[in-house]
Amino acid sequence: MTAPPQRLRLPLRRRRRLGLGALVVLFGLILLVPALVQLAAEWPWFSALGYGRVFTTRLVAQAILGLGVGAVAWAFLYANLWVAQRGLVPNPLIVQFNAGASTVDVTQLALLSASGAAGGWLGVLLFLHRTPFGVTDPVFGRDIGYYVFTVPVVASAIGLVTMLAALALTAVVLLYLVRRDVVVFRRQVTVEPSARVHLAGLIALLFLLTALRVYFVGLPGLLYSTTGPLVGASYSDLHAELIGLRLVALAALAGGALVLWGATSHRLARNTLVAVGVYLGVWLLGVALYPTIVQRLVVAPNELVKETPQLARHIAATRRAWGLDSVVTRELTGESRLTERDIRANRPTIDNVRLWDRDPLLQTFGQLQEIRTYYDFVSVDDDRYWIDGQYRQVLLSPRELNSASLPTRTFINERLTFTHGMGLTLGPVNQVTQEGLPVLFIKDLPPVSSVSLRVTRPEIYYGELTDSWVFARTRQREFDYPSGDENIFASYEGTGGVRVGSWLRRLVLAAYFRSLKVLLSSDITSDSRAMYFRNIRERARTALPFLLFDADPYLVVSDSGRLRWILDAYTATTRYPYAQPLADGTNYLRNSVKVVIDAFDGTVTAYLADPRDPLVLTLAKAFPGIFRPLDAMPADLRAHLRYPEDLFRVQSDLYATYHMAEPEIFYHREDQWQKPVLSRAPERGDPFLRHMVMRLPEEHQAEFILMVPFTPRGKDNLASWMVARNDGQHYGQLVVYRFPKQSLVFGPTQIVNRINQDTEISRQISLWDQRGSEVIRGNLLVIPIEESLLYVQPLYLRAEGGRIPELKRVVVAYLNQVVMEETLEAGLARLFGGATEPPAVAAARGAVARPGEGRAADLARQAAELYQRAIAAQRAGDWAGYGEHLSRLGEVLRQLQGALEGRQP
Repeated sequence: MTAPPQRLRLPLRRRRRLGLGALVVLFGLILLVPALVQLAAEWPWFSALGYGRVFTTRLVAQAILGLGVGAVAWAFLYANLWVAQRGLVPNPLIVQFNAGASTVDVTQLALLSASGAAGGWLGVLLFLHRTPFGVTDPVFGRDIGYYVFTVPVVASAIGLVTMLAALALTAVVLLYLVRRDVVVFRRQVTVEPSARVHLAGLIALLFLLTALRVYFVGLPGLLYSTTGPLVGASYSDLHAELIGLRLVALAALAGGALVLWGATSHRLARNTLVAVGVYLGVWLLGVALYPTIVQRLVVAPNELVKETPQLARHIAATRRAWGLDSVVTRELTGESRLTERDIRANRPTIDNVRLWDRDPLLQTFGQLQEIRTYYDFVSVDDDRYWIDGQYRQVLLSPRELNSASLPTRTFINERLTFTHGMGLTLGPVNQVTQEGLPVLFIKDLPPVSSVSLRVTRPEIYYGELTDSWVFARTRQREFDYPSGDENIFASYEGTGGVRVGSWLRRLVLAAYFRSLKVLLSSDITSDSRAMYFRNIRERARTALPFLLFDADPYLVVSDSGRLRWILDAYTATTRYPYAQPLADGTNYLRNSVKVVIDAFDGTVTAYLADPRDPLVLTLAKAFPGIFRPLDAMPADLRAHLRYPEDLFRVQSDLYATYHMAEPEIFYHREDQWQKPVLSRAPERGDPFLRHMVMRLPEEHQAEFILMVPFTPRGKDNLASWMVARNDGQHYGQLVVYRFPKQSLVFGPTQIVNRINQDTEISRQISLWDQRGSEVIRGNLLVIPIEESLLYVQPLYLRAEGGRIPELKRVVVAYLNQVVMEETLEAGLARLFGGATEPPAVAAARGAVARPGEGRAADLARQAAELYQRAIAAQRAGDWAGYGEHLSRLGEVLRQLQGALEGRQP
């Protein structure tokens, strides 16, 4: 009577298995279809961009690694289960206690292993194409590249095999328990002979893997220890823990041998417990206890003496890893006093003092130049240009389209009509109009320039704000820019984006964008261009997924008038021995790549900026043809390369401590610096980190630099200042100018206190406050001139209920003198003597030329030049020349007045 139930149970079991299999297949399809759609949409994007090699290399590497690891995992688990079940099992299970229990298939576990391993594709590629650093670690004598490229792969491989061995051991133990091949009765464990050999082999393998992990991963890990007063192997690590780890590795090997011996002597369980006990005992004594005793009883009482060699290694490694070993140090006398002649000799520096802070200027741009609600200015960037024959520092901001601000957000408006931003606003850092507003060299829609700089291709299809996909060159006209009450429309003329082409690609794009309208819209044709990954950061990260990027991309106007973005890209690692890490573990960073993205067609070009970096050389071998030499970058773009702010910020933070190269001084922190600290917290971090155009001491011409001052830790006086040079052959050079320790140089905090205590300034600010206006204090500018420092702080005024900050006063401080005037020139004249520019000339210098007003701009420049010649003749005692220049100046001013009156409506 038992046969019918058996016949009924077997089909039921099959149905359960089929149901589980169907669920697995369905789940696989749910995951597979979106992945296939993503691949089908991204392949043409990479191909159109010229980065198909990145796509295929990554895909092939992931496939080979995933399939290889998956096959090994499947074979290893299957073999162990096959042995445990003594024969071929069509569908080997880890465990199934009864017919209704859920099961786990070996194939599923292999797929999980493959999926996890595929994520490590980049590390394997770097290992296969590794480049030596040319520097060895001081403990084991291996090249740094071994720790950066080899150790992570070895650690991952050992970890993977350990996981498989542990999983197999768990599975076979459960199977042997179910099959009664392993019986635990009271305190005695009985194991069937074949099962004993099998289990012993797996346990011994785990001991072997433990020994390998200790030797190949644990020992190198000492180079990142934080036991002592440094990062890296300390005295106790080298003289105690290193010995302990080697003994632990030997104990693990001995434990494996003991387990194998137990398989032949019928003492497997006992020997396994003894092996584990010996291993833990050696680890406890050799790794946990002995190094602690050495640290407390031997090192702590004589820490400086014991750790001096290790401190020297740590300092040297940190300086190499962060590029601080090449910093040039120059000593200043600290005794020079500025004179009017020094101010005249450093005219390029004075003419480029940045009176406009980014935040007030961004607010002003937003109110004056957004023009329509759907345009936004996201950020303001510093740069320098040759404008009308002068080297000028400027502030610029691109005018981007914010689709979220469109009055009507429909598919046609968001995806087909409003597709791009338009132009930029650009002006000098130090000029203002008579109303206290910034002078603008480039402004309005379409962009109009009053100087020699021109914009010929103002459309911004790719930017910082553009994060949505659009279609260009459709039957729907694209909005270009507003003109009065009318709108100007255009059709895309570039090659950016992916051509829609066939109906199949259109289907893929519709699925990728999750928009049925893409498939159904009659406005989209086969010749239309699908633009996605338009945000320049996302675009760069997608095209170059193995690089890190600076947080501040900047826009450049090329000589041809095209707008191009420049992004600073980094190579980094957390595996540089003995080097000081950041909070995220990074302890090596290089600005190895400069990425240029065209704002009109989205072209991405990567230039190799640091050919000495082993990481980028390894990437160049793994992805041949991706990087171009920096010499191939057009000269008009190279002229605008900037030293990246993020890197300089980190380097200057570290240099405040690691300029102390002597271990004893470093240990006591005798000469530690810090960046100036203000009582009022700044709105932005590092308020004293500034770009500026200036002539460095002992140099002959002005250049574009990135600068930050230092004060002694806990003090307010200035100790030094550090610059990163940006121009020409000096690009990337870091220079530190140090003041003598015995001299007192006022620091920013002391100057701020003097400004606050000045009665004239306090009275004026109080008067403005009483009228309901908001006084905005600009950032205090530290301006090195010769071997001295000049401090400048702009004061902005925002009327009650208003939104536009206006520059109203400039505070100038030198030594213990503080003055406040309407212009920087007037403040300098009060401090150092000499005549200030008359109001007419000042207005002429600050006048803004409009379209068709080239004559007015030329007359303004002539007036300024004649005024300077007149002053020079006066100082030289050439009164005849002085009178002649004044006479010509009067004539030019009369012509200028006529030109200005003639242009008024």
